[in-house]
Amino acid sequence: MKKEYLIYKLSDEVKNSCKIPREAFQQYGVKRGLRNDDGSGVLVGLTNIGNVVGYERDDDGKLQPCRGQLYYRGYELDTLVSPLLQEKRFGFEEIAYLVLSGKLPDQEELAAFEELINENMPLDHRTIVHIIDLEGSNIMNILARCVLEMYTFDPNPDDISRDNLMRQSIELIARFPTIIAYAYNIYRHTVQGRSLNIRHPRENKTIAENFLYMLKEGNYTELDARMLDLLLIIQAEHGGGNNSTFTVRVTSSTRTDTYSSIAAGIGSLKGPLHGGANIKAINMFHHLKEAISDWTNIDEIDTYLLRMLNKEAYDKSGLIYGIGHAVYTVSDPRAEELKRLAGELAREKGREKEYEFLKLIEEEGVKCVSAFRQSKKPICANLDFYSGFIYEMIGLPQEIYTPIFAMARIVGWTAHRIEELNFESRRIIRPAYKNILTPKAYVAIKDR
Repeated sequence: MKKEYLIYKLSDEVKNSCKIPREAFQQYGVKRGLRNDDGSGVLVGLTNIGNVVGYERDDDGKLQPCRGQLYYRGYELDTLVSPLLQEKRFGFEEIAYLVLSGKLPDQEELAAFEELINENMPLDHRTIVHIIDLEGSNIMNILARCVLEMYTFDPNPDDISRDNLMRQSIELIARFPTIIAYAYNIYRHTVQGRSLNIRHPRENKTIAENFLYMLKEGNYTELDARMLDLLLIIQAEHGGGNNSTFTVRVTSSTRTDTYSSIAAGIGSLKGPLHGGANIKAINMFHHLKEAISDWTNIDEIDTYLLRMLNKEAYDKSGLIYGIGHAVYTVSDPRAEELKRLAGELAREKGREKEYEFLKLIEEEGVKCVSAFRQSKKPICANLDFYSGFIYEMIGLPQEIYTPIFAMARIVGWTAHRIEELNFESRRIIRPAYKNILTPKAYVAIKDR
């Protein structure tokens, strides 16, 4: 039997062996996707870190939509972001300190933390050589492999004491920007034939500033850097139930090493249903700019969006990317913050017309999706709707959109890993799967 045919035959047999009737999930009370029938998540753990609020329960236990809220260690996101915008200062390191420790730092603590981050940003020369050798187009895969390689350079890689976990967390937060910037510059050199520049991070610069410097040298504005800083803050944490953070908590519950656990989280975030959705949204926007002749004509916009929902236009997926969220209903607080940031950046870049068009697509997209689905549940734009547009205005390439998400979320991942490993009653996370296949009698190979 030819190998190619065997692969096809095995694949065809799997098609049948994977079939499980949809009604069986209801029959056995299985929560598909760890979701309840009303769409809420199954409660599987407790945390003191992030809180994602998209609905409330009434006296009868039914879900009621509400304004979206996101809390970091008890602080609502807007109360953390607004002072930074007003004071025009950087804050990602301050928020990282908060998420890791549970308290906001004073000036002395923050200065010491920023210095510690700066000291840990440079990479070991062996890691730099490793990135050059990998030279791939998928920066997320390179990031995951570099994280695994960090295990070999760590003097205590398997030590899960609290002090060691904190040291590893700070090193990961500091080195993600450098790995991503170097990986993209090498990709640009090998794939696009551009010059190769490896710039060492500078002292007394924030993570956002150093990342743009390593990536683009001086080709960015102060507003670009502050916008990236705020994007990192907004994406730093999103509760323990999002797929990548849950992956980190599940693997951490086995007491595996930090690098294996974080690499698993990277693999989860890479998926297009998770961290890769911002690219889907910005590519859709590029298409709509060409497909819709009058960016102010609501009838033309609605007609085309309904064609998309009917799988008649664009990629025929039946989706308007960036509209809808698993938890948020009335609003996504991250999208609200990003809409505000996008407006400020659009004014600097002379892209106000595109920004107004994007806002109109959001408004009409929400209406069209609600009408098309005949749903009474409120629908809102999510984080991805505006993030790609902001990245693009800063001048960042699509190849690093999802890695930047990881650069932010490493803060939440490490905080949740530390929490998981410091519960007083630690237990390996081990949910159950019910086997519904009827037992079979063995048949000798000569009789098959």
